[in-house]
Amino acid sequence: MLLAQEYRKWHFFDSRSNLPHRINSVWKIDSGLVKGYTLLEDGSIVTLGVWSSGEIVSRIFTNIKPYELECLTEVKASLVPWKKSEENIDLLLTYIQSVHELGIIRDYKTTDMMIIKLFDWLGKKIGKKVPNGKLIDVRLTHQDIADILGITRVTVTRNLNQLERQGRIKQNSLHRFILNEEEIWHYEI
Repeated sequence: MLLAQEYRKWHFFDSRSNLPHRINSVWKIDSGLVKGYTLLEDGSIVTLGVWSSGEIVSRIFTNIKPYELECLTEVKASLVPWKKSEENIDLLLTYIQSVHELGIIRDYKTTDMMIIKLFDWLGKKIGKKVPNGKLIDVRLTHQDIADILGITRVTVTRNLNQLERQGRIKQNSLHRFILNEEEIWHYEI
């Protein structure tokens, strides 16, 4: 049983830690990036969603087992009791939309387009406008990107190098990506 003081107060989680599962509760993310995933019998990861500030995550929305919620960055979140209400319906719709958007990104036929669409999507969720595009201001490893998209790390590395040579993305010294929005627009046509 959860104590009342555990609700609505801020909880802080380190990057790469898992959000604990709570019965009849959801985590409302204030800052950071969280990945929901499961493991197949062969040990491979299937990413089921990625959520950020203002969104909710919880195990109660799925019957998939195992199901983990990994912090891709440092995360600040509050525990919220889940009950039917107008506010919670809106949060649930946002959760579902995020899952659907990621599903579409993963269905692109070429891996370079998958990566561009992922960065564009993350840019809209957590990006910061900078003079030469949109900064994805979180440290994503090539393996993180591979796990999110369901492709290999080697494929991600090869495609990132190619996209960087073409000027479509840039990786800064802090391992943050900058999406050149003007180049992306031309790339899609």
